[in-house]
Amino acid sequence: MRTLVKVAINAAAIWVAAALLEGMTLADGFTTNSTKLVTALVVGALFGVVNALARPLAKLLGLPFLILTLGLFIFVINAAMLMLTSWLAGQLGFAFHIDRFWPTAVVGAAIVSVVSWVLGLIIDPDDERSDYRV
Repeated sequence: MRTLVKVAINAAAIWVAAALLEGMTLADGFTTNSTKLVTALVVGALFGVVNALARPLAKLLGLPFLILTLGLFIFVINAAMLMLTSWLAGQLGFAFHIDRFWPTAVVGAAIVSVVSWVLGLIIDPDDERSDYRV
């Protein structure tokens, strides 16, 4: 259940970022809301997998830059994870695209991070007292 909540949070955060940014498209051109929802959920799950597998390696390889920039390099790593998600979604045939790294992916990663954080505070999948459980 916790994984599904995290996927939904990722999907909502990516949906918000795509709605706010010109260069980020999610299910653009589709008319049905169910298609947009399925695409957002698949991209949210894909983003979670990318963050689980590729992000630790990127942080390890970027460790000198993280130290040198006092942690600000994490914005570049987050944007790279979002670009990788965009590329993978395109390879799998899902309509999620980011047109360029700067400023779209960097600002999009910041938006996704903030929205995910806020939604995580509201719906905490690790909190045993959460009201979303059935």
